[in-house]
Amino acid sequence: MASPLLTTQNLLFFNYDEMTWDKVAELPRDTPLVIPLGSGYNLSLLADPLGNPTRFGILPSIPFGWRGSGLEVPDAIFAQYIANLMDSLRDDGFSRVYCLVPQGFDPQSTFILHYSSSVLRLPHISSYAPKTFLPPDSERGKVILIPIGHTEQHGFHLPLMVDTVIIDSIAQGTAQQVPTRSFAIPVMPYGVSTHRSSFAATLNVGGRAFEDFWGAVIDVLVARGFDRFYLMSGHGGNSSFLVNVVKYAGERHRRIFCATAFLHTSGSIGAAALDKYRTSKIGGMGHAGELETSYMLHLRPELCQMERVVDETDFVATPDYYMDWIEGGALVANPPWDDDSKTGAYGAGSHGTAEKGRLWLEAAIAEKVDHVEQIHEQHERREKRRNEGYGLWGKFRGE
Repeated sequence: MASPLLTTQNLLFFNYDEMTWDKVAELPRDTPLVIPLGSGYNLSLLADPLGNPTRFGILPSIPFGWRGSGLEVPDAIFAQYIANLMDSLRDDGFSRVYCLVPQGFDPQSTFILHYSSSVLRLPHISSYAPKTFLPPDSERGKVILIPIGHTEQHGFHLPLMVDTVIIDSIAQGTAQQVPTRSFAIPVMPYGVSTHRSSFAATLNVGGRAFEDFWGAVIDVLVARGFDRFYLMSGHGGNSSFLVNVVKYAGERHRRIFCATAFLHTSGSIGAAALDKYRTSKIGGMGHAGELETSYMLHLRPELCQMERVVDETDFVATPDYYMDWIEGGALVANPPWDDDSKTGAYGAGSHGTAEKGRLWLEAAIAEKVDHVEQIHEQHERREKRRNEGYGLWGKFRGE
């Protein structure tokens, strides 16, 4: 059952990412929607700036990127990132879309300059300000885990936060298992959806803005002395763009090791666990299917509406193009989602169980722990070769 709306000082708040896409589609288009930068705001103080609406929606907060956040990217890059998110909501017909910014946010910033009518400030000091940089400089030498989720539709039975909840749990579990070898920064709840128009409620940062943002994050961290990174995605739409980020980072910074992987629970450890415990056939795990439903039944059961699950496995499949969690076939394509799904789901969510979710989470964390060790090994062995003057490194020792 979905969590109830929260009432504060006669205002009705709801968390946008706890809803299902069809419920967002039913919202009046003049419902105010707010994307916060950071957290710790007293949301009851939004009454006056929003004109005392009967209710409004709070979207997931953006944890960093702006000046003073502890991990800031160039101003123009951040401005495009947040502007694309807000435009996603406007494209869905919402007329009152805002960004809630911390007190002291630079008034000369590109975002404020161009979107001042969409900016909200509260007359108090929020607790967004970090006590240290993200990550702290003491974490140098570890693999920096960078979890990236998304806010998008997951059928009738799962909330919009699925990708973010899952990858954050995997990243935090990994950091807890190997705390001397890795450090997880806060999860980013927004990514890329090139199928955004098919079903309501899905956000989209945009591919180029996404690549620019994460490339800039790596640039900033390298400049601060970090040299090992793992970009971890919980959303398939991020994957191809993260490959580009990794390629750009490797070209710009020759003495780091920056890696990504296709989603999670999909390498040698994860794939074996999928085969061992799944009960659906191929096609049952594409999106909002057996795997993601199981994860959510384990991690956030109160947000799962299993009485509303609709299994959809009628994907237009051919031998070299079909849909499952570990996608198969040689063809890469991006046809409209509404060709293959009436509800937004690709798979058999009815096969999901909390026990499977627990087992698959354990496998996913084990897989990421293994990747952390491989990243360390890759970096250390390559540095040894460089320092010994291997190949061109002997000719160009100063690089």
